[in-house]
Amino acid sequence: MPEIEETIFAPEPVGGEWLQGGPVSLAALRGKGVALIDFWDYTCVNCIRTLPYVVQWHRRYAGHGLVIIGVHAPEFTFARQAEFVRQAVRDFQIEYPVVLDNNYVIWRAYSNRFWPAKYLVDSAGRIRYFHYGEGAYRETEAQIQRLLCEINPALSLPVPMDPVRDTDRPGAVCHRVTPELYLGHRRGQFGNPQGVVEGYPHEYRDPGVRMEGMVYLDGKWQVGEESSEAVAENASIAIRYTAKEVNLVMAPSEEAGPVRVELALEGAQRPGQDSRVEDGRVLIEVDRPRMYNLVANDEVSSGGLKLTARGKGLNAYAFTFTSCALN
Repeated sequence: MPEIEETIFAPEPVGGEWLQGGPVSLAALRGKGVALIDFWDYTCVNCIRTLPYVVQWHRRYAGHGLVIIGVHAPEFTFARQAEFVRQAVRDFQIEYPVVLDNNYVIWRAYSNRFWPAKYLVDSAGRIRYFHYGEGAYRETEAQIQRLLCEINPALSLPVPMDPVRDTDRPGAVCHRVTPELYLGHRRGQFGNPQGVVEGYPHEYRDPGVRMEGMVYLDGKWQVGEESSEAVAENASIAIRYTAKEVNLVMAPSEEAGPVRVELALEGAQRPGQDSRVEDGRVLIEVDRPRMYNLVANDEVSSGGLKLTARGKGLNAYAFTFTSCALN
C-alpha cells in the first residue's frame, strides 16, 4: 500500500465539532506519538467493515503512543446530527477521539475523496502512509508498528491481528457485483418507464420486468435530492442484483416515527441480520437513520427483492452490495 517518501506535513484536525476525546493537536504529539486519521461515515458499508480493526488498533497501541482520530464526514444530511453519530460511536464501541466534520473542513485539508480513508502521521507530523477503502489491514497495522518503533525501538509489540472475517483471509475473492444504487434524484438510478417526479408526491407503477442495477418504485413516493420517501402506506421498492450481501440506508421521517417494512426475496436468498420472521413474513423495523442489512448469503449470487413500507414516512437512501467470498 502507498508509503509516502516526500515530506508532507499533516494538517491539524480543526474546524469540526469534537464528539468525544478531543480536541487533539498533532503538534502536541511531536516526538511522542503517532496519529491515524480515519475518515468515515456511520452509514458507509465499507467504513463499517473496517471499524473492527480500527477499534482494536486503538486498544492494542494507544498505550504505546498511537492516537486515532475518527473524522466523521457525513454522506447524507441526517448524518450531520451529532446524536445519530454518538449512537453509532456507542454501537461500534469506538473509544478513540471522534470529530464531526459536517462542513468538510478537515476532509478538504487532506484533499480526501473517499470513505473510508486512513492517513498515518509519524512523530514528526509527516504523512507517511495512506490507504483508501477496505482491506490491507495487516499492512496498515505493520505500518503503525513501524512508526511506533521509530520512536522507541525497544518496544515489544504483538503480531498483527488475525482477520476478523473469513472474507478478509488470503484466498478470498471479490467478485464484480451490482454497483451502489441511490434513491434520490441527484444520483438515482430509476427504472420506472415514466421516470421520476422531483420533489413532489407521485403515484408510481412498477412495470414488473426489471433490469439489474435499477430501482423500481411502486405506490406513492416523493423523490427528493437524497432519498425517496413513502408518502402512503404499502409503497414499495424493487431491485434485481448480484451480491453476497445487500444493505440499504433507511430512516423514518420525524413525523411518522418507526416504520415496519416487509421484505420479499426472489431466488435462494437469505434474509439479513436486521430482519425477523413473524407469521411467515420477513420484517424490518426502521426506527432510526442507519444502514440495514437486508440479505446475507454465503456466496455471491443473483436475486431480487421487494421492500414494502407498511406505514408512511419511510426514507430510502442507497443500496450497497458486498462482493467478497471464500473460494
